[in-house]
Amino acid sequence: MSRESNGRTTDSGEAMTDGGEAVTEDGEATTGNGALPQDVTGALDDGRWTGEKSVEAIVGDVLRDRNETLATAESLTGGLIGSTVTDVPGSSDYFDRGFVTYAYDAKRAELAVPREALDAHGAVSEPVAEAMARGARDRADTSWGLSATGVAGPGGGRDEKPVGLVYVGVAYAAPWGTEASFVRSRRFTFDGDRATIKRKSVESALATLAATIEEDGAETA
Repeated sequence: MSRESNGRTTDSGEAMTDGGEAVTEDGEATTGNGALPQDVTGALDDGRWTGEKSVEAIVGDVLRDRNETLATAESLTGGLIGSTVTDVPGSSDYFDRGFVTYAYDAKRAELAVPREALDAHGAVSEPVAEAMARGARDRADTSWGLSATGVAGPGGGRDEKPVGLVYVGVAYAAPWGTEASFVRSRRFTFDGDRATIKRKSVESALATLAATIEEDGAETA
């Protein structure tokens, strides 16, 4: 399910769409880092949500309005994204399930994350975040898959992957025949202790999902 490509390729050999999106081998569009819509990111302050309405309530409203569903795939957050989503009364209308896949083997078994991606890039990486989101969406058969993988600390950081590095993945299952399904990811770097980094990861992941749904709605309006 791919968007049309103009034939350009990335350094890794992926085809690029006119909008700067890479197309993976299975034909789904993928975008890297970039600015999120201002009305969503304007409420994020160093990973903390500062909007008047909670970000989980916003996500719930847009999913319910679109009659769509969500599954989550979490590593460093250990289920906190799903827990936060279900803090909203009536979240059973749109939240299907959550996968907590901390270990490599769990990511492979529960989400079909490729061994090659884990071996080449490690669990804290864009390819794995995207594979996790795609796996959650496809295993749960939901409209959206949302993932988070990162280094919560205090140990485990390296120069190329410091404590506070987090990748969020979002995958969308468009209606069959539209060729509009996609998977995207965002990179964040947060300061703070372990609990703070996990909380910032949750709020940034949900804000990323809200922004992506907004972008999709604007494109299809």
